[in-house]
Amino acid sequence: MDTADGNQDSSEVSLQSAAAFKAFMLKNSTESNLNLYDHLTRLLIKVMDEQPQNVVDVIEDMSRDVKRGLFEDKESTLRELPQTTAAELLAEQQRLLFSRPEDAEYEDEQVDTPLPNVSEIGFYLEQAGVGLGREEMQRIFLALKQLVESQALPRCRLWGKILGTESSYIVAEAEYREGEEEEEQTTDETAAEVEGEAGTQESEENEMDPLPQSIFKPQPVVPKEAIGTGANKCVYYVCKEPGLPWVKLPSVSPVQITVARQIRKFFTGRLDAPVNSYPPFPGNEDKYLRAQIARISAGTQVSPHGFFQPGEEEGDEENEAPRDSYEVNPDFESIPVTEMAESLSTWVHHVQHILQQGRCTWMNLAVKPGEDSNEEGEAEEKEEEPDEPEPEVGPPLLTPLSQDAEMFNTSPWSSKMSSTLTSQHAVAVLRSNLWPGAYAYACGKKFENIYIGWGLKYAGEGYSPPVPPLPQNEYPSGPEITEALDPSLEEEQALKEALEEQQAAQEEMEDTDEEEEEDDE
Repeated sequence: MDTADGNQDSSEVSLQSAAAFKAFMLKNSTESNLNLYDHLTRLLIKVMDEQPQNVVDVIEDMSRDVKRGLFEDKESTLRELPQTTAAELLAEQQRLLFSRPEDAEYEDEQVDTPLPNVSEIGFYLEQAGVGLGREEMQRIFLALKQLVESQALPRCRLWGKILGTESSYIVAEAEYREGEEEEEQTTDETAAEVEGEAGTQESEENEMDPLPQSIFKPQPVVPKEAIGTGANKCVYYVCKEPGLPWVKLPSVSPVQITVARQIRKFFTGRLDAPVNSYPPFPGNEDKYLRAQIARISAGTQVSPHGFFQPGEEEGDEENEAPRDSYEVNPDFESIPVTEMAESLSTWVHHVQHILQQGRCTWMNLAVKPGEDSNEEGEAEEKEEEPDEPEPEVGPPLLTPLSQDAEMFNTSPWSSKMSSTLTSQHAVAVLRSNLWPGAYAYACGKKFENIYIGWGLKYAGEGYSPPVPPLPQNEYPSGPEITEALDPSLEEEQALKEALEEQQAAQEEMEDTDEEEEEDDE
């Protein structure tokens, strides 16, 4: 009896241990949500089905395959990763910059190319402590080469890079090619014809439905300068990254420059983005970008004194307008770097100054285009015209930087040497304090300008936006325009009786006059 009871107790203990161990094996993992019991079951079924040789040697691989099979179905329900990322797409587009057409011929080194050596410019800018890095400068050089070949530009250079909140603009400056001026003028004439047709339609509608005509005369619009002159002397192309398509910016107008001077707006990196500001800017971000480029170029494009000389133009003696052209001086002798780093008089502006009118050359708006002097004299005899405005004159071309005016008690320029330890190999560096991001360097007969910044001018300690204009005055109140109160019923009755009495008295007077006339006869 004792032996049988002992065997029964030991069997019960074994069953309890087995149940406890099975419960332990059924516990799910906190990482994979699997349990050992089910995994061993699947593994043994796989061994019985496949019956591989040397099972003990491959049991680990089979266990891994069982686990991987459980996740294949779950992974198929997940969202697939994109095949190509934005960086890969950009790299694919930039790959074309490094490829050379099979039928392309090697260029002769002696031939004057329309594109300067951007790698050399990047080296000197690196000595000056500015630039975009060697890798990006090389990509930009290849992108500029692609632009020159596609647009057949006679001359092109890297103007700089304007930063934006979403993306940046790489800006290329080029000369207008032959025939491009006619295209721009044709576009402007077409726009003018469309406006003229719209005005004709409005006048016809007004004749059919006459309405009160306003006597307000707006100020005349300042016309933009001709292509290839003044603020439109050069054409500009922009792209977001080297390898992406280049976009040509439109020509700039005086009203765009005038409004751009009154606002401060960061660029977004989208040319079609609206410019929400006060005063309202006439156009989208592409026109605002073009206006800022014109302002920066007029204020920061400099060169060593004597490198350029005024160009010879026909009729200079008769024409009193300021010169807007220059040419390279073949007799130029390089200025020592130490002298250029110490004196601002060794640097000059070679881009025309933009007047307050928004043009580089002042235009008299009181004289309509097409009027002759004889017609003007006859008009003056017939009626007196208001005094003509005084012509606005800016600093002449090739003016030394030492004559630039200070703003906010700050010198407009800062100059230095790239290295004082090895001055014999140093370059003179010039930095603009009014347009942060504008730099220039000079070394011997080599110099270059570049701008890398946000496209905003220094505004002093704090910027205060312009105050909106005062509201218009109310029309003067008076009895002739004051609305009278409606009379009450009693007042209307009394007025009616008074009018009847007045009419009766007038009729009696008329009858009396008639009787007296009859008696006299």
